[in-house]
Amino acid sequence: MKICIRCVLPETFPGIRFNEEGVCNFCLDFKGEEALKEEKEEYYHKFQDLIKQVKGKSDYDATLAYSGGKDSTYTLYLLKSVFKLRVLTITFDNGFISEQAFKNIRTVCENLAVDSMVFKADFQLLKRIFSAGIQNTMYSPKALERASTICTSCIGLVKFTNLKIALEKKIPLMAWGWSPGQAPIRSSIMRINPALFKSTQEMYRKPMHDLVGDEINRYFLTDEQFKSRDFPYNVSPLAFMDYDEEKIVNKIKELGWLIPTGLDANSTNCLLNSFSNQLHIQKHGFHPYAFEIAGMVRMKVMSRKEGMEKIYNNQNNEDIVTSVRKKLNFI
Repeated sequence: MKICIRCVLPETFPGIRFNEEGVCNFCLDFKGEEALKEEKEEYYHKFQDLIKQVKGKSDYDATLAYSGGKDSTYTLYLLKSVFKLRVLTITFDNGFISEQAFKNIRTVCENLAVDSMVFKADFQLLKRIFSAGIQNTMYSPKALERASTICTSCIGLVKFTNLKIALEKKIPLMAWGWSPGQAPIRSSIMRINPALFKSTQEMYRKPMHDLVGDEINRYFLTDEQFKSRDFPYNVSPLAFMDYDEEKIVNKIKELGWLIPTGLDANSTNCLLNSFSNQLHIQKHGFHPYAFEIAGMVRMKVMSRKEGMEKIYNNQNNEDIVTSVRKKLNFI
């Protein structure tokens, strides 16, 4: 299989083209390190200005979708210890968060002195949605360029659960621990547009509604909620902050965070990840993390060798994959 000589994208990735040297069109379109550095500085200052506008105007300055993984843990550290924000962490329990990830959530929140909320979703409902994602595509090809079907369903529920809570509590910032490869700098600070987000909601809600009916509606916003004037800003600090995996892990270890064992190379929290990755590769011919990792390689926050290891030499824990299949009744 042909793979870009600069990043890690394979010839099976949608829309990819290669020049004579074997460099993909995504790498050729990349602006370069100097432009990236300028954008990071610009958005860092934008975030500081935004903090001045919203800080102290509600019980909490920001929510954080907290999975217990390394990136969301480091984002929590930045929000609380660097930017001095009052944070409410929200953990969406999808039934597959590892035991160590839950321990990390409790330990880090206690050590950083932040309030924490766990939203335990109806697992029987989630199981029907996740199981449907095993055999059906459910979402547009564009949506599946960056995540598997199962993960797309899960993150849709995470997004709108967090938004409902932020609106109810009038919290002005909704923070995410997206890696630099997941969150483009230009969209790392963005006020939510209700009309636009309503159409985004339907992208997630309708396929799930077709499967489970009106039960899914409680996880999404009502028409009345979309009339609110208190829509928060989405912020992804890791897009404009310095990012170094080794330094991040060393920092969060100081907070009591421990690396979970048995997970794949692209997750530090979710037992479902390996299984959903396998399915995606079988269906679509490329790894669902390929686009994210390729972006991080281009930005030089990860070496190409490390990226290749994460995408192509990643050995899944088959015992965990088997346990996930059993829990979803897919043997």
